[in-house]
Amino acid sequence: MSGFGRSLTLGTCAALLAAAPFPVAAADQPDPGCGDTGRTVRYLVVFDRGTPETQADRQVGAACGQSAIYYPQISVGVVTSTDPGFAAKFGPDRAFSAQEVRRPVTQRRAEVSSATVPGVDRTDEQWDMAAVDAIGGTGSPDVVVGVLDSGVDPAHPDLAQAIDRNDSAGCLSGVPDRAANAWQPTTSAHGTHVAGLIAAADDGKGITGVAPRVRVASVKVIDDDGYVDPEAAVCGLMWAAGRHLPVVNTSFSVDPWGVSCARREGYPVVHEAIARAEEYATAQGTLDIAAATNESVNLTPSPRSGVSPTPSSCEELPAGLRDAVTVSAVGRDGVKAGYSSYGLGVVDLAAPGGARGDCVLSTVPGGYASMCGTSMAAPHAAGVAALVASAHQGLSARQLRAALFQGARPMPCPTDYDLTGDGHQDAFCTGYTGYNGFYGHGMVDAAGALDAVSAAAGG
Repeated sequence: MSGFGRSLTLGTCAALLAAAPFPVAAADQPDPGCGDTGRTVRYLVVFDRGTPETQADRQVGAACGQSAIYYPQISVGVVTSTDPGFAAKFGPDRAFSAQEVRRPVTQRRAEVSSATVPGVDRTDEQWDMAAVDAIGGTGSPDVVVGVLDSGVDPAHPDLAQAIDRNDSAGCLSGVPDRAANAWQPTTSAHGTHVAGLIAAADDGKGITGVAPRVRVASVKVIDDDGYVDPEAAVCGLMWAAGRHLPVVNTSFSVDPWGVSCARREGYPVVHEAIARAEEYATAQGTLDIAAATNESVNLTPSPRSGVSPTPSSCEELPAGLRDAVTVSAVGRDGVKAGYSSYGLGVVDLAAPGGARGDCVLSTVPGGYASMCGTSMAAPHAAGVAALVASAHQGLSARQLRAALFQGARPMPCPTDYDLTGDGHQDAFCTGYTGYNGFYGHGMVDAAGALDAVSAAAGG
C-alpha cells in the first residue's frame, strides 16, 4: 500500500474562517541565541488543549521556530525552523519532524500517464462490486467523499463529473493549498484508483464505482515518494472536517519510520496529533474509512498499551484509532488476503482487496489497472457509506458507522489459514462469527447497510 513553504488565503467568508484552520502570524524576532544551519526543517507540534493562538505563537518563537499554521480546534500546529535545536528547546515530547527520520528513497514512481482512455465497458471484470452487493447503486451529487491520497486525476472520463474542485486541496506541507496543481496527481496512480472504486460513473464505459454520482474531493496527503507525513494527515482530516465532508477514505499509513512493531522515536507526538484530528473530524460529522495496512501484522493493542499505545506497539495510524472504521482485505474467495493486517478490536469490516495476482480493477490516469491491497478494500466501504449518506442525508458519523456494522455480512474465522501449504498457520483469527480479528463485523454490504439505516429510521 502506498504511503502513501506555501501560504494559504482562506478568503473573507466568515463561515469558512470559522470552520477551517488558518495560518498564524509570524512570531516576534527569535532569540539571538538561535542557530541557523541554512536548512529549513518542518515540525508537527502539539500544545496543551485550549492553547490560544497568540500563546502558541509565542512558544514557537521562543524556541526559534516560525509557525506555518495553527489548528486551534485541536491545539496542533506546523512549524518550520532552521535551528537544529528547535525540538529540544520546544520539548522533544511535543515536536516531531518526519523529514528527520524518513528512510532514504532510492527510486521514484513513474510519472502518471495522460493518454486517451479507452471507452470499452469493463464492468464484467469487477468481481468486487458483486462481493459488496453494490451493483446498481446510485449516490447523490450532494454527497462529497474526501479521498485523502496521492491526488485524483480530474481528466479521467470516469471521474471528470465526480471531482469537486471547491473541496479539493493539497496538504503535503500541513497547510491546505487549493491550487489545482497542489491536489492533482504527479507520480502516483494510487489516489485515482481509490477514487474510481468509490465514484466512477455508471455510463456503460470503463468501470463503475460503488456509489456513482457522488462526488469526490481530492485531498493530497501522499507525496511523490509515497510518504504521508503526520502533518499532512492532520491537515487532510482538518480540511475534511472544516468542509463538512460526511465520509473520507484514508488508504495509507503514517509511518515515516518504515518499521512496524518496533520502537518509533517521536511516535507519541504523532499519535496524539492525529488522534486529536480524527476525534475532531468525527465530532464534526466526518466518518473516516481507513485501510488496515498491508504489513500482515496483528494490530490488536497489547495489554500494556491501553488507550495510548506505546512506541513499541503495532498500532498503525489512522487505522488503529478508535474513531476510524478500519477495513481488512479479502480475495475473490472471501478469505483474508495474506498481506492484510488484522486484529481483534481494530478491524471493523472486510472488503475486496484482491489476492494472489487476482486484484481489483479501477481507474488510473490514462486508463485502468488492477491493484491489490487494503487500499482497495477501504474505498468499497467508503462507497457504501456514501450510498447511505445519499439516501439518508444528515446522518452523524456514528449513525453511518452503525449502518455499516449492522448491514455487514458476518464472516467466521477460517478453520484453516495455511495460505502457503507448509503446514503452519499464517495468522491466527480470534473472536467469533459476528465479530473477529480478520473480518470485524463482516463483509461490507451495500444493501445491508441501506436496510439497516432504514430500519433504524422506522421505515
